[in-house]
Amino acid sequence: MPTDAADQQRMPYQYPNPPEALRDIVVPEAVPSDERVWVPQAPNVWFRPLCLNISQGYWMNLLRVRKAGVLSRHRHPGPVHGFVLKGRWHYLEHDWVATEGSYVFEPPGETHTLVVPDDVEEMITYFQVNGVMYYVDPWGKGIGYEDVFTKLDICRKHYAEIGLGADYVDQFVR
Repeated sequence: MPTDAADQQRMPYQYPNPPEALRDIVVPEAVPSDERVWVPQAPNVWFRPLCLNISQGYWMNLLRVRKAGVLSRHRHPGPVHGFVLKGRWHYLEHDWVATEGSYVFEPPGETHTLVVPDDVEEMITYFQVNGVMYYVDPWGKGIGYEDVFTKLDICRKHYAEIGLGADYVDQFVR
């Protein structure tokens, strides 16, 4: 057993992790080259699951949009974090623009309308969504929702249909 402090720094932890601890998720190709991994959400809109946490009710995914215009109007009861990887977008309700490299924090309770500008061919943003995305009309009337379970169902259906198998998504579920 190394006794030198420098040797001990490079030594892995010597005890087992708790047996109840969940497995790590490592996604080597987060922005996939295999187009089949992108799950269709709407015409010219896809998401790529990274973590679907069914025990805590959140999901992390890449959102890819290849169309300009209004994507959706929605409200979040929980916080949302985003990081723009490609392209740009904004909310009609704010004067800022999220560009490549931008980090966005969306506070609980906010309602906003996501827009991709006309000159953006492709937008990819990493999002962590906590809880529900509640889709509303301009006056706040509910017209639909998404949560980690609807995301999981959409993934299972898509991956089964394209031949990867419904269980392909299980690698992202915790």
